[in-house]
Amino acid sequence: MKIKTEQQAAGKLSNDINLILHDYDGTMKFMEVCGTHTMAIHSSGVKSLLNKKISLVSGPGCPVCVTEKLFIDQAMFLAEQLGVCLITFGDLIRVPGSNGSLADLRSRGGLVKVVYSPMDSIEIALELAPQPVVFLGIGFETTIPTVAVTVKTAFERKVGNLFILPAFKTIHEPLKILASNKDLTGFLLPGHVSAIIGVDSYSYLADDFKKPGVVAGFDGLDILYALRSLVKMTVSGKPGIENNYKTVVRSEGNIFARKLIDEVFEPADTSWRGLGLIKGSGLAFKAPYDTFDALKRFPMQLPDAPDDPRCKCALILTGTLTPNQCGLFGRECVPENPVGPCMVSSEGTCAAYYKYGGT
Repeated sequence: MKIKTEQQAAGKLSNDINLILHDYDGTMKFMEVCGTHTMAIHSSGVKSLLNKKISLVSGPGCPVCVTEKLFIDQAMFLAEQLGVCLITFGDLIRVPGSNGSLADLRSRGGLVKVVYSPMDSIEIALELAPQPVVFLGIGFETTIPTVAVTVKTAFERKVGNLFILPAFKTIHEPLKILASNKDLTGFLLPGHVSAIIGVDSYSYLADDFKKPGVVAGFDGLDILYALRSLVKMTVSGKPGIENNYKTVVRSEGNIFARKLIDEVFEPADTSWRGLGLIKGSGLAFKAPYDTFDALKRFPMQLPDAPDDPRCKCALILTGTLTPNQCGLFGRECVPENPVGPCMVSSEGTCAAYYKYGGT
């Protein structure tokens, strides 16, 4: 009964969208910024219900995917050359670097531990002291507060052998670059990140770029409901920012989490796969917490680490291409043997296309 009811609701939302588009002459391209939305769109079959005037493309919302290969090379250098114990989330373990992945490193005897929470790294550091332990710090505003709490706790407990290799990303600066793309009509905004930064923080999309945005939940109906709002605003010519995920996301976001971030970190320039160096789009440690910075504790001079030129992950992350437009997709690049990170992560666009197909 529940499935039938959801199918009926999905059909009604699809019909509503078709009615709104009936007299609209043109096409719309909406970008889902969040990797979890990408997977939900494909697993629920949302694309198969959409009018042909609408296309969906994926954005740089997968933290594993936008982290450049040099980061993996740095981590492997720390483990192989300096005997550091690496702590990481599971999604990062199979991302290829210049000389293999962290999984390969572990198979060669390197010390690599997978955790579910950054806080776990404190106990590991205490257990292995005085051996250096480095947590691989990737993620957006959703994850960063948990790292900030970990750093503060380690500081208070005087854990002297724990360090963080930082590759944190914040979403607004790349969104501004993408919003300037005339081909993009609007944005399906991330639910988890928005729970931290708040809906009001996206006002520049509508005010400065005249692009609508809707914060959405993560099932097919949530996404269709948000798309209906995006289509309405586009047809009316009145772009705005709407919150369709009010059970989790507030206008002001999570003030406590943002204060944590601001206490431990400050804005910094950082590089994104597909977008290059973006000013103010990353985070660096503030004093006195900068003693946890692995880049400061272990200076490294490593060569540039370009991606395999055949891999189109960078173009897929900006919505320029879809995975099936990459010659490696489903052939040389598969989940068991990924060429690029878009096929590795559970939030990667290529992984979603491979598992569920284009629609």
